[in-house]
Amino acid sequence: MLERLGAPRRLIKHLELVGEVGGEVISKLDDLGVQYDKCFVQIGIAVHDAGKIVHPSELEKGGNLYEAAGEKLLLEHGVDAKIARCCRSHAQYASMSVSFEELILALADTLWKGSRAADLELQVIDGVAARLQTDRWDLFQTLDSVFEEIVADGDERLSRSI
Repeated sequence: MLERLGAPRRLIKHLELVGEVGGEVISKLDDLGVQYDKCFVQIGIAVHDAGKIVHPSELEKGGNLYEAAGEKLLLEHGVDAKIARCCRSHAQYASMSVSFEELILALADTLWKGSRAADLELQVIDGVAARLQTDRWDLFQTLDSVFEEIVADGDERLSRSI
């Protein structure tokens, strides 16, 4: 769909790379037996930066105009509102109420480039703990290690993003 809408190759590559990381996170959550909407996460990852079709300069220099523009673009093309909202929530998770699935998407979009966000990681860990009815600290080392392994490959993924 994004290719039909004119997504540049660099944007498609970015979405693929975030998808790789999302796949690693999803695999670990599945190994742990976490219940969540995996399909939502996968689709959200695939479209979260759709607004960069409208604001292609933000692929290079950053900015946030693409967030609302992406949500609007997806809605105009019949995408479910919950999925379209990922265009905003992946970047604004700290200032809006978001689902566990949206947090996973935000995490994948952070980790892919070798960055860590402790607050976001703890929210995901807390979401996992709640779903597994266990304590955060029972999961912390396991998930922190997964996040660290993903981040360690950030430079390699960045080199493939161009």
